[in-house]
Amino acid sequence: MKLFATELKGKTVMTEDGQILGVLVDFIMDTKTGKIQSMLVSPAENVEPRLFKTDPEGRLVLSFKTMKAVKDVIVTQLAD
Repeated sequence: MKLFATELKGKTVMTEDGQILGVLVDFIMDTKTGKIQSMLVSPAENVEPRLFKTDPEGRLVLSFKTMKAVKDVIVTQLAD
C-alpha cells in the first residue's frame, strides 16, 4: 500500500501493546537519499517526553524504520 506523507500527518501513533504515544506531525528526511529517517510526534498527555529522543520543540523523534502498520492509527515498535 502506498500513501502520501500528508495522508499520515494527524494520525495517532501507538506502540504494539496499545500505548498511545501521540499524533504524527511531521517527518525528518535525509536530503541526500530522499528517504524518511524519523517521525516527529506531538506527545500524548500521559507520555513522559524525557524518556524519548525529542526535538527542540519537545516532539518525540521516533525512527521511521520501526513503523509497523498504518491504518486508522500508526503502530510503531519501541527500540529496547
